[in-house]
Parts: sequence; structure tokens; C-alpha cells
Amino acid sequence: MTPPAAPHVLGVDTDATTLREADRLLRALAAELALPEGVFGCTHLVRDGRPRVALSLAAAAEPVLRTARDRLTARGYEVRDGAWDDNGRAVLFPGAAALTGTLTLAELLARSAIDRVTVLGTPDEPAPHTRLVTRDHVRPHWQDGRLVLAAMPAAGGALVPFEDPDPTPCCADH
Repeated sequence: MTPPAAPHVLGVDTDATTLREADRLLRALAAELALPEGVFGCTHLVRDGRPRVALSLAAAAEPVLRTARDRLTARGYEVRDGAWDDNGRAVLFPGAAALTGTLTLAELLARSAIDRVTVLGTPDEPAPHTRLVTRDHVRPHWQDGRLVLAAMPAAGGALVPFEDPDPTPCCADH
């Protein structure tokens, strides 16, 4: 997805097969490329003949991505213009590093590029004073041009992000 303030977008094809692997790769590439704070980095599930998790990078300044394109291409990545789809899962976004511990939703929205929080199973938006236990793993998705975090109820009236940072693999106990 192209963030409203970031009209320049690159898609990066990868061999990553899991979200965890793609998250690590995206963070490593961002550090290696010395991407500035305002860059959005998203994961995208690609379901063509070779299922994988691709990446996108979006920035307001085209020179940032031109340099990234050159360096990624030199490393053997297939890079294209544009994101893989409009529903990217944001890993890197303005304010992401400040979303640790427990925050109110008002704090989460004020500190980051996240526009909205939804709660699974409820039609109403949660109150701004509602606590969110981030588990240091906040992965909002692009929906209709807005960065939206899906959350679910947790103990004590708090919320947690829907995506679990340490999911149990299918059939782990078999």
C-alpha cells in the first residue's frame, strides 16, 4: 500500500516463507540500507506459483528509494515499482519503535502512524483510555488507505494486538 505521505514505493521479491522470516529480513535490510525513520516497510503474502512473503518499502523522498533499489538489485533481489497489493502488513512505520509495553490507545495513535484500532468481534471503536498490551509486536495492516491495528480482548479489560509475536506452529504437540 502506498501511504498518503509516501508516494514512492518499491516491491522487493524474497524467498521468505514465513512472516517471522520476512520481518527479520525487512529489519535487517532497513538497517543495512540505513533507511530513515519515515520509511514504511510492509510484508505481503504472495500466492502465485511460488508462495512467499514479499516486501515493500515506501518513502516520501524518491532518492531514498533510488539508492535502496540500486543496493538491493546489486545484492540479487528482484525489485519492482509499487507494492504487491494494497493490504500490506506494516512492520516499519513512523513511531513503531515507541510502541512497547502497555499504552493507552490514545498514546498509541499519538505516537505512531496508526490511524485506527479495531477490536475483533465488536462493531464499536474502543475508548481512547483503553489499555493495549503491545507484547512489543504491533503489526497494523493497510485498509482503504489507513493503517489499522486489529486487536482482541485480554485480561483485565485490556487489549492485545491480534497477531501473536510467538505463535504456536500447527501440530506443535504431535
